[in-house]
Amino acid sequence: MDFELQLVLLRVSDVDRARAFYTEKAGFSLDADVSRGDDFRFVQCTPPGSACSVAFGVGLTEGDLGNPLEMYLVVADIEVARDELVGRGVEVSEIQHMTPRGWAPGADPQHADYNSFAFFRDPDGNRWVLQEVGHSRRERSAV
Repeated sequence: MDFELQLVLLRVSDVDRARAFYTEKAGFSLDADVSRGDDFRFVQCTPPGSACSVAFGVGLTEGDLGNPLEMYLVVADIEVARDELVGRGVEVSEIQHMTPRGWAPGADPQHADYNSFAFFRDPDGNRWVLQEVGHSRRERSAV
């Protein structure tokens, strides 16, 4: 039995601001924006190439904004991905990688899977992690 994660619900304080952030800055596609009166609105956005989407709106989640989420976006080239987000106006941390002595600046020199990271937050504090996976496979397939 396969269990596929296809949707993550986010808590947001302003649906229109969140929609603008994800579609205009983060570059996600808008899949749905459905309203049923003032008590229900469902907005779904998907990162480029992803099988999993995020959704937010009115009348979808319980709880408050006090517990932001952390989600990972896996990318084949972290430098290109970071540059694209920065170019769209997203404040993204510098890239860093883990060494035996702790964090070091820049992408992992060998582009080892799961070892290079950059971070950003949406307007409500939900944290996104860019993580590089598949860089070496990407380079081999380009040859």
